[in-house]
Amino acid sequence: MKICSISQFGLLFHLIQQQGYKILGPKMQDEAIVYRELKSLEDLPIGWMDEQGPGFYRLKRRQDLAYFGYNLGPDSWKRYLFPPKEKLWSAKTQGHKLAIYEEKIPEEKMAFIGVRACEIQAMVVLDAVFQHPLATYTQYQQRREQLLVIAVNCTTAAATCFCSSMDAGPEVKGGYDLALTEIIEGEEHYFLVQEGSLKGKELIEALHLEEASQEACQKGKERVLETEKKLQRKVENQSVHEVLLESWESKRWDEVAKRCVNCANCTMVCPTCFCSHTEELVSLDGQHADRWQTWDSCFHLGHSYMHGGSVRASAQSRYRQWLTHKFGTWWDQFGMSGCVGCGRCIAWCPVGIDVTEELTNLKKDFDEKHR
Repeated sequence: MKICSISQFGLLFHLIQQQGYKILGPKMQDEAIVYRELKSLEDLPIGWMDEQGPGFYRLKRRQDLAYFGYNLGPDSWKRYLFPPKEKLWSAKTQGHKLAIYEEKIPEEKMAFIGVRACEIQAMVVLDAVFQHPLATYTQYQQRREQLLVIAVNCTTAAATCFCSSMDAGPEVKGGYDLALTEIIEGEEHYFLVQEGSLKGKELIEALHLEEASQEACQKGKERVLETEKKLQRKVENQSVHEVLLESWESKRWDEVAKRCVNCANCTMVCPTCFCSHTEELVSLDGQHADRWQTWDSCFHLGHSYMHGGSVRASAQSRYRQWLTHKFGTWWDQFGMSGCVGCGRCIAWCPVGIDVTEELTNLKKDFDEKHR
């Protein structure tokens, strides 16, 4: 474990830039913290925090100048690995023949700064989806291979977080090049830095960072443990798969459907939802066509459309599909949960539907049934 002063952190930022990386990280925009390109450290939301609850998100000033003193905004890193809209290929007529050209992504190296433990787990989930040997999403794989991940251990928790239940935080345990823990105590302000790859090790060596004292390391551990104790919500992740499979006819689905407006906010802010839609745009002369991939949602009526109509015509069936897949049948497909406990779906639901509350209610019905 190394220790990094604020000035050395600035040097780290410039070093990453010099190595040709496009740096992406948290930035204040439209009264929220989103992930955008950073030109300097001043672009970070220094001294700002967020307050979150069901259907509630607000920014407010902190009493210190923490660089990463917020929790999570509506954005996830998914938007850069699996863009909301992307051209897949083009087709052109050449005489009596048709030529198809796969879209090539730019040779661009990206560095994500400020990645939380739950978000790293979300990337692991997307890796299982998009890097499957039988169906590899080439553009995703190329971006992933060129990625530099600067993670940050959580030293604060939102009221909507439940990452501990999903074994996805608040401590960063892997999948990073460098992991930071921000320490602010009185006049002291520094970062503890842990290397997680050869690329991370080379960055540390270039900065000539000193070894952190045992006392400083202990402070870092305490900050993360304190954060875990603040988590207010939880999911019984070990039993949720069985509960959901036996709750297909539960009346709870009708109750939540009375509130759900099928806006798809939960799937848009989710860091692991991967539903997409493709369409071909054809030139007026019919000589050229582009295939585009765009984000979709299982809450959209057309997503389950088959000849004759939608398979899931009711709001009840669409919410049931989403929750059952996310927490239940995702295990059957990918051997892991599709949820990382980030809580975005709770905060950004306009009517404040809380997935942890819905799962708790389903569990109560399940337990009563099996008494």
